[in-house]
Amino acid sequence: MSASDHEHPPYGFSTRFRVDFADTDAGGVVYFGSYGRFLERAAIEYRRAAGLPLVGGDGHQFMIRSMAVEYLAPLRFDDEVEAFVRVSAIGTTSHTMEVRLERIDASGATHVADARAVVVGVRSWEGGGATPMPEAWRAAIESFEARTH
Repeated sequence: MSASDHEHPPYGFSTRFRVDFADTDAGGVVYFGSYGRFLERAAIEYRRAAGLPLVGGDGHQFMIRSMAVEYLAPLRFDDEVEAFVRVSAIGTTSHTMEVRLERIDASGATHVADARAVVVGVRSWEGGGATPMPEAWRAAIESFEARTH
């Protein structure tokens, strides 16, 4: 956790990465569309740490139903980013992930963006409708959230 953890709601998990050159636009600033990839990186690392399948599994594959991002400060190539992640809600077929992004540098942490995604499970990548969250996965998320807070 960063020192700024006390300034925002509790996130029990975080992961770090650097901004790739491919994430930036012609002005050298991270292109707004890249934030979806940042959210996905953070979600994959959260799932790995919680012991969940990385992309879901047979009968309940993870797909983003909706995503919203609030941009607060720019990121640039090679910035170090810490992504704080939590599951804030678990529904019958979906769960809601919240991600807070902070730029980490010699002066500390700067809050750069907040994202929220609703992840729904579907039968297969070809569609087939939403499917119930497996009980073992629900229990794994609840246990992971409880352990990390």
